Amino acid sequence: MRGFEFPASRVPDPADAPSLRWGIAGPGWIGERFAESLSRHGSQRVTAVGSRSLARAEEFAAPRGLRAHGSYGELAADPEVDVVYVATPHTAHVEVALTALEAGKHVLVEKPLGLSAREAERIAEAARARGLFAAEALWTAFLPSYDVVRQLVRGGRLGELTAVVGDYGEYLPPSHRAHEPALAGGPLLDLGIYLLALATDLLGEPDRILGLGAPLANGVNGQLSALLGFPGGAQATLTTTMLGFTPAQLTVVGTEAALTLDGPFNSPGGLTVTTADGATHRWEGTPGSHVDGLHFQAAAAARAIAAGRLEVDERPLEMSVRALRVADELRRQTGIVYPGE
Repeated sequence: MRGFEFPASRVPDPADAPSLRWGIAGPGWIGERFAESLSRHGSQRVTAVGSRSLARAEEFAAPRGLRAHGSYGELAADPEVDVVYVATPHTAHVEVALTALEAGKHVLVEKPLGLSAREAERIAEAARARGLFAAEALWTAFLPSYDVVRQLVRGGRLGELTAVVGDYGEYLPPSHRAHEPALAGGPLLDLGIYLLALATDLLGEPDRILGLGAPLANGVNGQLSALLGFPGGAQATLTTTMLGFTPAQLTVVGTEAALTLDGPFNSPGGLTVTTADGATHRWEGTPGSHVDGLHFQAAAAARAIAAGRLEVDERPLEMSVRALRVADELRRQTGIVYPGE
């Protein structure tokens, strides 16, 4: 095959999305990057920040000209906030999201949507009951590069899918919250959730799940591998670790072609398609950081909210729940227990 035409990304210009007022729940690392991404790109406005510590909220708010709130309830009650971006540690996602929804605010919840499928379902149920928008902020799903992947896969350009092969490892030092048992530590929800999310997006719900974990001295899981089997025979082979850096690539294999996202696969970047004749074809995307990519999910949420939709097409809530069902089973098999269980 000499030529291979890539579809154009269908992701609209974030600057064209209706401008909403955002409140950030959790003034940490990802909250900082979300605020910076929105300030540099698109049309969204961050107006407030909330934390359990008023001092932390004020420290975050002062250089950005935001209002600071000393509780998540106060942030949710702020009349100048349309939608709350939940950027807290994983263990607080369900509590903070439900607080915002109960106050009548839409929510975009940093991945994972909850610690478990049941927590994610609680958020989805609360949003639907109140007629409010809710979505998981899995930023990869909103990037232009991943829209190209979706079109190639769903348009049959790779043929029948047979496998997804992926890895995602980073070195997270002992000081990182991922080493804290009380904060649902381990790589599964920080790194591995990307692998589970994309594999189950592309291949559906697995009917066979095999997991292998490796606990550290404090009981937190340090690395995990999963083999997923899907109806029809497709498989996913996935591995994640917080003990060192891996290539962080994801390959989708079909009977006519294979597609590999550049590492780190969850970030803005390019991809390569290798057709059955061995020829390679490139779709060039500009590599980027969270600051270069988080605004796409905010714009998608704003467009959905303005249109009166309760979910986004890019990441329906059932997809988020599906990935967490797989994570729940992997935890069951490998003995990973989170706080409160």
